[in-house]
Amino acid sequence: MSQQVINRRIFLQMGLTGAGLFAAGGALRFQQALAAGIESPTFYSLSNMGELQKADSNGLQLPRGFKSRIVARSGATPTGRPGYIWHPAPDGGASFATEDGGWIYVSNSELRDNAGGVGALRFNAQGDVVDAYSILDNTNLNCAGGPTPWGTWLSCEEFDLGQVYECDPAGKNKAVVRPALGSFKHEAVAVDTQNRCLYMTEDQRDGGFYRFRPDRDLPDISSGQLEIASVVDRDGKSFVEWLAVPDPSARQEAIRFQVPGYAVFRGGEGVAIYAGVTYFTTKHDNRVWAYDNNSHQLSIVYDVETSDNPILKGVDNVVITPSGDVLVAEDGGDMQIVVLTPEGKVIPLVQILGHEKSEIAGPAFDPSYQRLYFSSQRGSLGNNSSGITYEISRSDLA
Repeated sequence: MSQQVINRRIFLQMGLTGAGLFAAGGALRFQQALAAGIESPTFYSLSNMGELQKADSNGLQLPRGFKSRIVARSGATPTGRPGYIWHPAPDGGASFATEDGGWIYVSNSELRDNAGGVGALRFNAQGDVVDAYSILDNTNLNCAGGPTPWGTWLSCEEFDLGQVYECDPAGKNKAVVRPALGSFKHEAVAVDTQNRCLYMTEDQRDGGFYRFRPDRDLPDISSGQLEIASVVDRDGKSFVEWLAVPDPSARQEAIRFQVPGYAVFRGGEGVAIYAGVTYFTTKHDNRVWAYDNNSHQLSIVYDVETSDNPILKGVDNVVITPSGDVLVAEDGGDMQIVVLTPEGKVIPLVQILGHEKSEIAGPAFDPSYQRLYFSSQRGSLGNNSSGITYEISRSDLA
């Protein structure tokens, strides 16, 4: 069986079972539930976490019952042994299950001048960092991206002719550029397996929202049709219509300018899918959007100008729990990860103190949803070489 097939099987088994953030009883109970065929181990809702407490020794404010640890620092070896030096400017990330019960957390490096790429941390089944290595080198401004259900990481370059690279989290296979996904200022990507397509955001003040429909069945994304969203109003509601992009390579003209009538999204950032809905953020108007993948209706689920609790500012990367809690990391703002619950609550999950010149990036759960990883891209010193990557979990997790 190929490594890609193994990764896909493990990802589907571990990542889409419905286990929740810090499942009751810890990792052991989660594994026992899987062995017993229970699809949804007990889940701690994020809607009743309580207020943030005094900062811990790592400078993180967390709700009562949570703890943190630092798993990597830019310029240092995460394992404590000679080897891969954790990259500067850690950005978008995701995690992937491994055959031995552990997992891999991948993290972009948002550097210019062909100094960017992607690094990886490998954890054993007990959560110890046992290896660190590069899975992509010599690229530019690798900002966000997205995991695929077949076990690869799509790393996005954030410049005008940026590309998407498909990477093997294990580092065994060489990363492959995917030019069919277009040449533009990529931010993030999410895979819609139900409708056989990918959605992508563009980090421009007048950027677009994109859909890619591959010619062949997933996981083959080597060719296909790139489209950009147009928005129309019907009976007081907004709906997306998809318009074909003539030249995804943008040889003569930027993609968004090739298509008259495209909808402007002001600085597209993170994107993720839950229960047939694609959630994405736009930073220049501090909004979180919801696009129904089947009805094509578009709505706003958070707007800093109209929210009853407008604490979320500098919207950026997105990750979603199996219960539908949308976690949004802040680029600036109060340096928080904020939870938007299905009930409409807006709740801070974590705040980093003393990192005012940084941003939170790369939020991602381990495959059992016991741990949440993220980085302060520039740390407390406010420079690219001072990034810090954290893990938070419940205090009762061994």
